Amino acid sequence: MGYIARDMEKTIIRASESFAAILLTGPRQVGKTTTLRKLAGDSRGYVTLDDLEARRMARNDPPLFLSLHSAPVLIDEIQYAPELFSYIKMEIDNGAGPGSFWLSGSQAFRLMSLAHESLAGRVAILQMASLSQHEIYGSGECRPFTLSMASLAERARTGSLTDTLGQFERVWKGSMPALVSKQHAMPELFYSSYIQTYLERDIADLISASDPLLFSDFIRVAAARTGQMVNVHDMALDLSVSDETVKRWLGILEKTSVVFFLRPYSSNLLKRIVKKPKLFFFDTGLVAYLTKHLTPEILMNGSINGAILENYVVAEIMKSYTNNGLEFLAHYYRDKDKREIDMVIEGSGALYPVEIKKTASPSPKLARNFRIIDGLRLPRKEGAIICTRKELSAIDGLTAIVPAWTI
Repeated sequence: MGYIARDMEKTIIRASESFAAILLTGPRQVGKTTTLRKLAGDSRGYVTLDDLEARRMARNDPPLFLSLHSAPVLIDEIQYAPELFSYIKMEIDNGAGPGSFWLSGSQAFRLMSLAHESLAGRVAILQMASLSQHEIYGSGECRPFTLSMASLAERARTGSLTDTLGQFERVWKGSMPALVSKQHAMPELFYSSYIQTYLERDIADLISASDPLLFSDFIRVAAARTGQMVNVHDMALDLSVSDETVKRWLGILEKTSVVFFLRPYSSNLLKRIVKKPKLFFFDTGLVAYLTKHLTPEILMNGSINGAILENYVVAEIMKSYTNNGLEFLAHYYRDKDKREIDMVIEGSGALYPVEIKKTASPSPKLARNFRIIDGLRLPRKEGAIICTRKELSAIDGLTAIVPAWTI
């Protein structure tokens, strides 16, 4: 399989036409450089700061570096030379036009902080995740996930039908380009190397020298809790470390785009909500590897099958927004009476509740909790039960039954 077209391509081009600099961040090996080089073609120079000589020059003599690698240019792994940002700002202030600087790097939070500090108003910051289900299996244009029946019907038309086992095969395979393209044919070896590289290159300066093996165990402990509310104390007990250490390490996973969180929905009218966030991984293939689910069948019948399917669906919906350069504003709801809604999407001045279940035959009772959010500061609109059913259907005019393969 050759180059896989990315849904973010149009967003990158539009941003490049409006901003003098674009910064594409995201986890290691999700295709940032491949995509930018494909879009650039022969129209701009390219330099990577993985090259130690280029890195030395960028750090020690930024003006010389930028004179040798003049705009339009793609500078890869720019996190290794933060000194460049202030000099790029000067180039822009001196008249560099739209699309002059394409920048990419793997340390998302650090890079966004540097860019906001040095290039405020001059840079478009985009975040790339691993491949989406639409990019791997779908066709047509990618649009942000919404719950109108017309939108859902269009997703069903352009998606690729599969059954429950097929859906769990997608979850198990994950979404890393090197595995999807079959560049690497051995998932276990790929993920083992991925974790090792992550420990040695991306976070070596964020954890103490004695912690890499323990941090590796921590990632496995986190993976076993995907789709669950974070219980810092329980995780700390499993690892025999302090609660503060677990909090710091969760922050590292988030800052390096390995995990993300859904925070609980908050409103002044809700006085009894649970305040812990829910934990999700960007790539469910990594979760399957870390939790030792060796085949899709084992995963489908295993103890985390519901949680990892929820993780997959939430991540896919998020990608449909970020690939369009839009903010994904979503929460979950759970109160002290254990009433829960898996996800509440906020948009267009309304709330859209979503339940995610492994079943292919969801009961109408699953939508009852949607009423919990009635009467809040924002009105409740259409809701959905996303499941492993093959066909798009509905419980009533306000609640759709959505196959996971259409997301």
